[in-house]
Amino acid sequence: MEIKAGYKQTEVGIIPEDWEVKPLGRLVLSVEYGSSAKSSTQGQMPVLRMGNLQDGKIDWNDLVYTSNEFEINKYQLRPGNVLFNRTNTIDLVGKTSIYDGERPAIFAGYLIRINVDKSLLNSQFLNYILNTEFSRKYSSKVLSVAVGQANINAQKLKTYPIPLPPNKDEQDAIAQALSDTDALIEALEQLLTKKRQVKQGAMQELLRVKDNWASTNLGSIADPNKRWSYTGGPFGSNLKASDYTDDGIRVIQLQNIGDGEFKPEYEVFTSKQKADELLSCNIYPGEIILSKMGDPVARACIIPSLHERYVMCSDGIRLAVDQKRFSTYFVYTVINAKDFRTKAENAGVGSTRKRIGLTELRSLELFCPPLPEQTAIAEILSDMDAEIATLEGKLSKARQVKQGMMQELLTGRIRLI
Repeated sequence: MEIKAGYKQTEVGIIPEDWEVKPLGRLVLSVEYGSSAKSSTQGQMPVLRMGNLQDGKIDWNDLVYTSNEFEINKYQLRPGNVLFNRTNTIDLVGKTSIYDGERPAIFAGYLIRINVDKSLLNSQFLNYILNTEFSRKYSSKVLSVAVGQANINAQKLKTYPIPLPPNKDEQDAIAQALSDTDALIEALEQLLTKKRQVKQGAMQELLRVKDNWASTNLGSIADPNKRWSYTGGPFGSNLKASDYTDDGIRVIQLQNIGDGEFKPEYEVFTSKQKADELLSCNIYPGEIILSKMGDPVARACIIPSLHERYVMCSDGIRLAVDQKRFSTYFVYTVINAKDFRTKAENAGVGSTRKRIGLTELRSLELFCPPLPEQTAIAEILSDMDAEIATLEGKLSKARQVKQGMMQELLTGRIRLI
């Protein structure tokens, strides 16, 4: 690869000529292991553990506590401390988060506290550096593995290469720019959480059964004028891995059936000839697919218009709704609502992972208002879902922008000073 003028190749990649790479140990005052004191659900002080380090920030859910005064005095965190997860599975060791002092806490023994020399290193800048791809790759080189557990000790942590701009002001500017992006992401996450809560409240109110709502069952909702409007996927022996192709007719796998959403990432195809052989197991855009298998059982989503038709996997169930009497969106919403989900769980079999058959699912009761009211409810909830989807898109874009900014700013490809 040709290196542009003004840049140089280093162990962390290509960086500007006026940047340098230093081992972390030369930029910190100390690296310290955390508390080994016993903790519980009760106590005076939160104890941060591996699971509390999420996406570079502290997750304050699932806390344990201690009241050991000696441990509290010795291991209490200070704003600007960077926490490093020193042991876990290979893909999770090396996670970091920065402690901003939002509430008092100490840190557990599987974590390392990094106290930076503030005259040399911005702690936020370090936290972002340790979450880059080149730092992750370095982690994989220096970790030790025993009985499935990976470990990086304090001495190895001190060897991490840290790319540095020529003055600390540039570190500060980079950290601030990325912090501003994090603030935008956090605001979008909070708004998205609020919108989802509002939708849940609306569902509870709108789906409350009223006097004019009629009892029916899932099988009776299927369109009587369509063949196989309520049917399951093929037997496993009728659609094997050897039938999969690089393109053709898409096969909907369990991984695609999300809880109220179609998940497009996992793609498998079969030939048109095979799809024609399994015509009774075909499903089409705008129809509902349910899962016979948990988690959770009988979760449902609407088939998107990515392709003209699909073939279901063996654990899929097609429901083509009789649109003269029912709103597809209303039915799909009721299927995913708490009351129907509970009925499906109770009708399912299996202790660790529930499974439900066509017959059991067909007879499950649900209540529906007259079609005009179904349509009105569906429009309200559909508008909410569209708003949530728009926010999810913005959040995804913001996260992508941040990743791009990290790649550019932390290697000096874009200079802020």
